[in-house]
Amino acid sequence: MKKKGTLALVSLGCAKNAVDLQVRAGGLLKAGWTLSPDPDRADMVIVNTCSFIASARDEAEAEIRRALDLKARGQYGRVVVTGCYPQRYPKLKDAFPGVDEWVGVPQTWEAPKVPALRLTGKAYAYLKIAEGCAHRCSYCAIPLIRGKYRSRPMKAILREAKALLATGCRELNVVAQDPMLWREGEKTLADLLWALDRLPGDFWVRVLYSYPSEITEDFVVWLATAKHAARYVDVPIQHTVPAVLEKMNRKRAIEATRSVAETLREIVPGVTIRTTVLTGFPGETEARFAELLADLKRLQFDHLGAFAYSPEKGTKGATLGGRPSRAVAEAREKRVMAEQAKVWRHKAKRMVGQTFRALVVAPGVARLESQAPDVDGVTYFDAPSGARRVADAAVGAFVDVRLTKVRGFDFEGVLVP
Repeated sequence: MKKKGTLALVSLGCAKNAVDLQVRAGGLLKAGWTLSPDPDRADMVIVNTCSFIASARDEAEAEIRRALDLKARGQYGRVVVTGCYPQRYPKLKDAFPGVDEWVGVPQTWEAPKVPALRLTGKAYAYLKIAEGCAHRCSYCAIPLIRGKYRSRPMKAILREAKALLATGCRELNVVAQDPMLWREGEKTLADLLWALDRLPGDFWVRVLYSYPSEITEDFVVWLATAKHAARYVDVPIQHTVPAVLEKMNRKRAIEATRSVAETLREIVPGVTIRTTVLTGFPGETEARFAELLADLKRLQFDHLGAFAYSPEKGTKGATLGGRPSRAVAEAREKRVMAEQAKVWRHKAKRMVGQTFRALVVAPGVARLESQAPDVDGVTYFDAPSGARRVADAAVGAFVDVRLTKVRGFDFEGVLVP
């Protein structure tokens, strides 16, 4: 790629995948490429893909074909496909004539000292601390795509965190397939988090994705007492019924799954807990699904995402019998989300009238400590009569917002002078 020119980017999939694109594109920008002002017209486009489940693959294929169509019209010079799709299917390049490069996920770790590109904007960033996965959940293809778990060196993580904070970033979102497994010699995730907490400035550190049985006492102590800790835990339980969890190869998580919400709330008052569940996994009978619904009602998660199970080739789950039909799995997914909507409305209405600290992420838009980027809602705010203008609440600033209304899964509010 000695020739320089304009660059367009298409980012699909999770935040961890987006970080890979930031590093790749950031290197190109440092080498002299420039971002195109028109995302549909550039000398080169990078389509960064996901292949976790069937719907993600469908989206990836559609975006690749769209890029090739624009190339055929002369709007793109080169089409580069990167990420999980070419990593999982290295021989499928021939199925997309016109693709110039077919590149999997990065196999080396060290990111640039100062990232040259941040797709999330000024206010927040994702801080990736590990690659791959050490768990072998029977429904998941991530280990097939990303490989074994590899922790990133603490020195590199802290260097990137300092650089991000120096640019005005006010929220570091720690991401990995399971951050709880981060290790460097005798150091654990808690040591890394305390090191981040000692950095100067006013900012949040939010840890995203925590396998239930890997949550340690040291982590909970950090969560409850650290100056910069966002009191938020993303703990995907996937199911609550032991027989289903065993088939998912999450047997070690059974006890933790049933107690983690109560334990966290007891030790960390006011903590926000998010989870995800799979419906329609092999072995999920109607009675077991009813048990799941009852458990979710009891546990009262603050945020929840439900997904109908998608059998993935190469995983053990795809070979198991007793799988409900796709229609049943999707119907159950909708039932879970309908019940969660009731939980959300009840919790959200109790928050209206209260004042919360929030991070401005766009003009007139902020996120509370209880709202993680991309997966939860946001808070739209205005200025009360006679107060400072909304425009004065700059992106990247912390403000106090009094909530006035619930709008779906979002809030509306007014600035408190």
